[in-house]
Amino acid sequence: MTQEDSTFTTDEAVRLDVFLTQQLGQTRNQITQLIEQNCVSVDGKETAKSGLKLKPSQTVIIRFPEQKSTPAQEIDFDVDILFEDDDILVINKPSSLTVHPAPSVKEPTLVDWLKHKGIALSTLSGEERHGIVHRLDRGTSGAMVIAKNNEAHEALSLQLQDKTMGRYYLAIITPAMKETITVIDRPIGRSANNRLKMAISESGKNAKTAFAKLLPSHDETEELIACKLYTGRTHQIRVHLESISRHIIGDHLYGTSAKSDKMERILLHAYNLYFTHPTTLKRVNFTAPLGDVMEDYLTKHFDSKELHELIDPLRIERLFSTESL
Repeated sequence: MTQEDSTFTTDEAVRLDVFLTQQLGQTRNQITQLIEQNCVSVDGKETAKSGLKLKPSQTVIIRFPEQKSTPAQEIDFDVDILFEDDDILVINKPSSLTVHPAPSVKEPTLVDWLKHKGIALSTLSGEERHGIVHRLDRGTSGAMVIAKNNEAHEALSLQLQDKTMGRYYLAIITPAMKETITVIDRPIGRSANNRLKMAISESGKNAKTAFAKLLPSHDETEELIACKLYTGRTHQIRVHLESISRHIIGDHLYGTSAKSDKMERILLHAYNLYFTHPTTLKRVNFTAPLGDVMEDYLTKHFDSKELHELIDPLRIERLFSTESL
């Protein structure tokens, strides 16, 4: 996509996003991102409405944002690759790594690392989100699948939508859950009180999470739990836990302040990921090791002798499948 301003004149009534998709030959997703970034003006007035109805003879100008490249010397980290072939890349994202660039992000991102490594990536999610099928919060570690071409990206996105792609998380929370299995099915929207947070909102998008007890800490004030996502809303696990007065250790946004909780990261990990491979059409399953911080915390505060058996992915899957969720 060229970085020079482009000017077009409409010759019929048409939606803005449809018109620009036709003119530029880009995906609707890419066009929507440009519009939402206030890069488009109609008859001299900026607009952020993708569905704006244009009239004949209106002038549409696109001012493409300057693409910022991250110097190679700034990418001084590496990411563990769990699996790679011609279609997909499965990684274990470290905590504190942001997935894709945004105006508020100053440090290198996962997308920067992927490009730096020269890994082929799909383009369906737009310039700043090459290859990204689903995302993890900056502080959350664990398994992510990256699409290396558009065909794989489309197939994986469909699995996200129809729930045939599954994700199991591990989290250390306080206090412990009351029931062996707890299901929360409540909509989530932007918090009216804090724009950094999401919250339970009847006008929000539907969201469903199931939680399963795994192991209490030595003093029983904390608990290791497994979480199954049925939807993929921003901060979903954290919001649903907050709605029942639980929070994840190290979560300084939805839990306790950094002054009272000195944990350096949120103890939330995308542990297991399964889906149908877009080319072989076989079910594949990937487990992401917990990492040193979470392993050390579990060793110090929990009976780690039981841990390996309790977090076996097949056991976790059976825990949830035995309930009518």
